Amino acid sequence: MSTHRPRPEPVQVIKRRRDGALAALVGNVPYIAFMGIQFERRGDELTAILPFCDMLIGNPVLPAIHGGATAAFLEVTAIIELSWALLWPEIEAGRMDASTVPRLPRTVDFTVDYLRSGLPRDAYARARINRSGRRYASVHVEAWQDNRARLFAQGTGHFIMPEMPSLDD
Repeated sequence: MSTHRPRPEPVQVIKRRRDGALAALVGNVPYIAFMGIQFERRGDELTAILPFCDMLIGNPVLPAIHGGATAAFLEVTAIIELSWALLWPEIEAGRMDASTVPRLPRTVDFTVDYLRSGLPRDAYARARINRSGRRYASVHVEAWQDNRARLFAQGTGHFIMPEMPSLDD
């Protein structure tokens, strides 16, 4: 009696499904496009990128990135990370694709620590989920520019998690 394992999916199929799901998730939020925020994916890890543009400057004398733009960048990063973590098992099981985009977590509160001025250059951020349950989540986000060890801002947020629709239907 020979037992055959199913053949693994080709890597191109897996990457296409992951990239399509991320594009659908991010594309579902017009504010992300307005801000110019992009997401780079390596496996299940996301890095948010805020390409510099003049509209981000809040203080032209320094010049420095506006605090509101920084806060929005951090909050968007947290929300997309939470959604990505929630969807990852469905994406990997092949039950989620670009046509199945769930509702996003809702922000309860979000606190930002401005550690130094955001310079007129690209910014990067990564979020870490501290706790995530069926109804509530806590996320920490760190943002840097030229040096990952030299943060210019960090934030902590609490979110109400959306009900996940049954993707088996």
